[in-house]
Amino acid sequence: MKPITQRFVRLLALLSVELVLIWAVFFICIALFVLMAHEVFIQKDNSLDTALFAFARSHTSPEVTRLMRFISFFASAEYLMVVPALVVLGFSWFEHMRWYGLKVLLISLTSSVLNQVLKRAFERPRPETAMLEQSGLSFPSGHAMIGGAFYGVLIYIVWQTVRSPFWRWLYTVLLTVLILLIGYSRIYLNVHYATDVVAGYAIGILWLIASVYLMRKLEKVYLARYGRADIDPPPQEKA
Repeated sequence: MKPITQRFVRLLALLSVELVLIWAVFFICIALFVLMAHEVFIQKDNSLDTALFAFARSHTSPEVTRLMRFISFFASAEYLMVVPALVVLGFSWFEHMRWYGLKVLLISLTSSVLNQVLKRAFERPRPETAMLEQSGLSFPSGHAMIGGAFYGVLIYIVWQTVRSPFWRWLYTVLLTVLILLIGYSRIYLNVHYATDVVAGYAIGILWLIASVYLMRKLEKVYLARYGRADIDPPPQEKA
């Protein structure tokens, strides 16, 4: 009985740490977004934008430009109109993954809508030095926000379903690096200011956390009503 109690206490402590970290990230994201909006629209401070553009110019070359264009594609509208749907289709073949597929679909769709709402609200023009022809407004970056939410939910799914710590961490690191490179590619190509990208990351992660939380609540309501236990993998199958 004592070992069971000890394991329960350790589990409770772990959950407490996770909850504290999640709430910390949530409020940090709020603070970052408010700070970026304040710097850009109230303070009119472009020091961060200028510094990152200067850094990008220091290593600009045709080869790097081609690489940045390639990386940027992985959060483009064309890519995100197709790939989340393919992920959902793939998940639909596995009964215990279907609810995760629904999360991917809803989070990708709602983050796209929210991004357009925010762009219209702030109406910041894109940089005049853009290397690509881009329509639309600049703040917050859609690539950073929507791409961050999409790859962020994939990281969440990896942590929920991958048993092996090695593969779990490998997938997490690779997806995180991709998210960061996508954001930097937008700055390098001068289609977004650095403040756009930081704000995009902040609101994308914020929306991801809120969406996962709300969908977990819906899961509980669904399970309580219909008694389904196959929406997500049972606890022993989770990593």
